[in-house]
Amino acid sequence: MRLPSPRTSPQPRIEWAARPIACAVACLCSAAWPVYSQTPPTGAPPSQAGSAEPALKLKSTPFLQERFAPEQKKQMPTYVRGDRITGQQDIETVIDGNAEIRRSGMVIRADRIEYYQPDDLAKARGNVYLNRDGNTFFGTEAQIRVDAQEGFLLEPSYQLLKNGAHGGASRIDFVDDKRSIIRNATYTTCRREPEGGAKPDWIIRASQVSLDTDTDVGQASDGRLEFKGVPILGAPYFSFPLSDARKSGWLPPSINLDNISGVETAIPYYVNLAPNRDATLYPGIMSRRGLTLGAEFRYLEPLYNGISRLDWMPSDRLRNRSRWGLGVNHGGTIETGIPSVGNVGISASLNRVSDNDYWRDFPRATGSLTQRLLANDGSLSWSRGPWSLYSRALKWQTLQQSTSVVIPPYDRLPQINGKYNRFNHNGFDYQVELDTTLFNSVSALTLQPNAQRSYALAQVSRPFLTPASFFTPKLQLHSSAYSFDAPLSSGPLAGNRSAKRVLPTFSLDSGLIFERNAQYFGRNITQTLEPRAFYTYTPYKDQSSLPIYDTGINDFNVATIFSENAFNGNDRISDNNLLTLGLTSRFLDPETGAEAMRLSFAQRLRFSDQRVALPTGTPDNNRFSDMLFGATVNWNSQWAFDGAVQYKPTTGRSERTTLGARYSPSNYRVLSANYRLNRDTSEQIDVGWQWPLNDLWGDKGQNLGAGQGLGEGRWYSVGRLNYSLRDKKLVDTLTGFEYDGGCWLARVAVERLQTTSTSANKRILFQLEFVGFARVGASPLAILQRNVPRYQLLREKINTSPSRFSNYD
Repeated sequence: MRLPSPRTSPQPRIEWAARPIACAVACLCSAAWPVYSQTPPTGAPPSQAGSAEPALKLKSTPFLQERFAPEQKKQMPTYVRGDRITGQQDIETVIDGNAEIRRSGMVIRADRIEYYQPDDLAKARGNVYLNRDGNTFFGTEAQIRVDAQEGFLLEPSYQLLKNGAHGGASRIDFVDDKRSIIRNATYTTCRREPEGGAKPDWIIRASQVSLDTDTDVGQASDGRLEFKGVPILGAPYFSFPLSDARKSGWLPPSINLDNISGVETAIPYYVNLAPNRDATLYPGIMSRRGLTLGAEFRYLEPLYNGISRLDWMPSDRLRNRSRWGLGVNHGGTIETGIPSVGNVGISASLNRVSDNDYWRDFPRATGSLTQRLLANDGSLSWSRGPWSLYSRALKWQTLQQSTSVVIPPYDRLPQINGKYNRFNHNGFDYQVELDTTLFNSVSALTLQPNAQRSYALAQVSRPFLTPASFFTPKLQLHSSAYSFDAPLSSGPLAGNRSAKRVLPTFSLDSGLIFERNAQYFGRNITQTLEPRAFYTYTPYKDQSSLPIYDTGINDFNVATIFSENAFNGNDRISDNNLLTLGLTSRFLDPETGAEAMRLSFAQRLRFSDQRVALPTGTPDNNRFSDMLFGATVNWNSQWAFDGAVQYKPTTGRSERTTLGARYSPSNYRVLSANYRLNRDTSEQIDVGWQWPLNDLWGDKGQNLGAGQGLGEGRWYSVGRLNYSLRDKKLVDTLTGFEYDGGCWLARVAVERLQTTSTSANKRILFQLEFVGFARVGASPLAILQRNVPRYQLLREKINTSPSRFSNYD
């Protein structure tokens, strides 16, 4: 039965027959039935042909609309049905037996419903059921204003659509269609068990819980969190999320155990400033050191983004001083507003700490790969067509130790660089680069003067390219000028305060590409054979008087062996008269072009001795260089192999070897191993893994997809071990276990970081994650993601909200 909108004029009382009926059956399926006209057959009479119409096309329909505007809701009718309906038209309707009222996203069912149209009030008694936009409620008695969706429900149980949370209470007050207040409430995301079944593993009990599905925030008063029947957290007030959306409020405490700082406890407070800005405060305490306060600010704009972090300890009892660390990262674009000029890129990275011992006491705090060298770097960049400009200011903070002095790198205050690149101009490629940099450091440690260095590089090349070959001659001209703040102390330029150097370089790069169809291990393959020859010549010029500011020896690998200069930077240009020969074979999937395997070899043939070297190095005078062998195999999605060997023919052994393999048959199963040898320096084995322990007794679990685990009741082992064969000891280690309890996860990890040759920092991290509610303890997730290759979270955030039609009545 369809009732008119409430608050209409009264009508005489009417009564319907007392038999099972359904009144005003509405189209609940929301299906649109298409109608097609029929085109008459060929040769039909003109009367039929004239009546033909083009076939209708299906169009999208708004019938399954997720949300309705308030003015739309007011215009919607109310539908009722039941076994017996009595009442007075436009005044009241009484429904007995299988009673139901439906209106604009709300469904009410009960044994008996009395609906008063002037007040739009429904009174339901006996086995009351409510569905509000997919959120379901069960109780014994309810009074609801249908349009406003306000009222109450007695002795209820409930289940929320977004996160599957459910619970019970003595009463629920519905404030409106988005907000409700649950009295004497319970709340959990654990699976709902049949009545009389097992209790949920974790549950919140509170005198009052307020739910706001518009902001996706729940608030509990006088609440406590129970796990396995044991209270573990309690507070007079706390808030929690109803979805993965961000919200302001206190986060669960973080607790971990460190062998130096003791028990570290922090209670973060998160501030959701805007959809693109947030901040987090980290007040805490270290049992052996004292109080700490950290703050982090993040922002994301269309033209720029960044993150800043400050950690401050007012008084460190172990060092008897205050401590602090600061990290700032910013990157973006500055709009000039002039179309012909374009925009300017900006980048800034600031890393500062309070003292020289900071890296030793807080090894994870700096975020720098070189813990004792902290870069403070800012740059501006601009490019337009073939032109580009770059300016930079770089200053280092060097953390010194009296027993281990570090030679500080050079600050660049400033560096200015300009380039002009032109490609395929009448078949030629051109490049001109100009650079000037002021290098500054502590001369007492570097043992050389500071300087202003300017250089220019001009080069021209003419590539000849075909589908099966390439041939590229190139000519370069290097020019450098130095101005020193003190006289040079050695070499042929000793006593001078300036120096110049001009050198040409010629190179010729060529190669061929052959391919054939083949079949290996039952798989069709396109195999290539790619020989390559690279010749370069640079005359000798004595550079022994020039200091070293930004130059080192290039790593010897398959990429750098085909380059004109053996050094990186611009303080040394190697004299060369050499030929590099290489051979590569690739195995390609003929349908997708994916590379299944690559094999490569390269070696240099030197026609004359190299004489230019670094001050602490020796020239390379071997006629034949070490041989480089490389292999990469990705034959299928489960197995991967990568290896590189630098083999010295004169000694008959490898100088450097890197071998790596990875096996990942499915989600949450990955095992990787790496072997690294650097002759006379280091030899290490590195193993990382994530694997379900239930596999050991044949329980393979369920394939629920990435981010959902393999099913509840399963253990996982995770870790990474780095072992030094040279020192016969573990260097850095991380081992841990994870348990998936369905609605909760447990993680424990033990981490050891080698800080010096004789000391290490150790800590234990333990965390309970109550799915859909909070994480309690010290999170090892960031450490696991950073250290374990291809580590997968047991629960990934789902950014899409479920439709109300997924729980539609």
